[in-house]
Amino acid sequence: MLNTESAVRDRYTDAAQNQEPALCCPVNYDRRYLEVIPQEVIDRDYGCGDPSKYVNAGETVLDLGSGGGKICFIASQVVGNQGKVIGVDMNDTMLELARRSQREVAQKIGYDNVTFHKGKIQDMVIDRDRVDAYLAENPVQDEPGLQRLEAFMTNMRQQSPMIADNSIDVVVSNCVLNLVDGNEKEQLFREIFRVLKIGGRAVISDIVSDEAVPLAMQQDANLWSGCISGAFQEREFLRAFERAGFMGIHMPVLQPEPWQTVQGIEFRSATVIAYKPDPSGCFEHNEAVIYRGPYRQVTDDMGNVFERGQRTATCRKTFTMMTSEPYGDDFIAVSPLTPISADDAKQFDSSANALRSPRVTKGKNFDLTIMGQDCCGEENCC
Repeated sequence: MLNTESAVRDRYTDAAQNQEPALCCPVNYDRRYLEVIPQEVIDRDYGCGDPSKYVNAGETVLDLGSGGGKICFIASQVVGNQGKVIGVDMNDTMLELARRSQREVAQKIGYDNVTFHKGKIQDMVIDRDRVDAYLAENPVQDEPGLQRLEAFMTNMRQQSPMIADNSIDVVVSNCVLNLVDGNEKEQLFREIFRVLKIGGRAVISDIVSDEAVPLAMQQDANLWSGCISGAFQEREFLRAFERAGFMGIHMPVLQPEPWQTVQGIEFRSATVIAYKPDPSGCFEHNEAVIYRGPYRQVTDDMGNVFERGQRTATCRKTFTMMTSEPYGDDFIAVSPLTPISADDAKQFDSSANALRSPRVTKGKNFDLTIMGQDCCGEENCC
């Protein structure tokens, strides 16, 4: 049985010291952000996309499998000195490169908003730097020593996790999730979901396959560590986000031509964006949305059906979701003339898929006659 963690660690330790072009796809990054990054970091970058282009100013960003720090250093410039960037990686050699380069980047941009942690991206509660420090002072030599280590790690899980729940605006990753052992991938997606704030998003660039990868290929250490045999099948990549509880899942990028083809299976780069939804209840505020089209109707992840051009009744949670990213461009918000306060709002029956009468959103005076309004808004075009 292949030890995937060992295969990845060995290959990327070498790749941190000697450039290995086979580990990356060609990616066009914004060159203005590369100017401050040491060439050694750029040479040791093994990505397949650019999730940093979906980051905004002032956000807290978490980079999974941050390696030499390239995406972190790009994101640090995008979020600015009011934002924060956290990198997590398990490879000591890559972390040393990233931390050494951090000082140079900070000096060039005038601020330091990046922190690098040693940890497993499928278990971001345990800070491996703290574990290493503990073991240096308390070597495990017997069963009582092992119990003390386990108690130390349990306390960390309960009291001081490396990455706290609901603390991150954007989780990014660049060609790393495929390297995690297949038995731990579901846990990885749950961890991404856990650390994100409500409304936060995951932006993941990774390698996907057009067919399922056979077991024999998954047992090949070179193919696994080379971002091949641990790849998600295209549809399963999206479903993994769905199973973890994400909504608004979409794939803005899928490489047209395969990066590599092995035994007839095509492997290409993809970027997926997924949002952590609001878990609160659904309350009636007399709001509605109109689906613009072009499809006759669409169904969201909660089963709500929206027909093109219809005023569909929604609860406040759905109304907020459908008028925000990634749905906002597809829907028109229809607010009531007289809002319902949170104290007066009642539970919304989301199973009805009901339409909202225009008389509800117009308020009590729905029978008024008003003439002479400018139908064209501010532009006098009538």
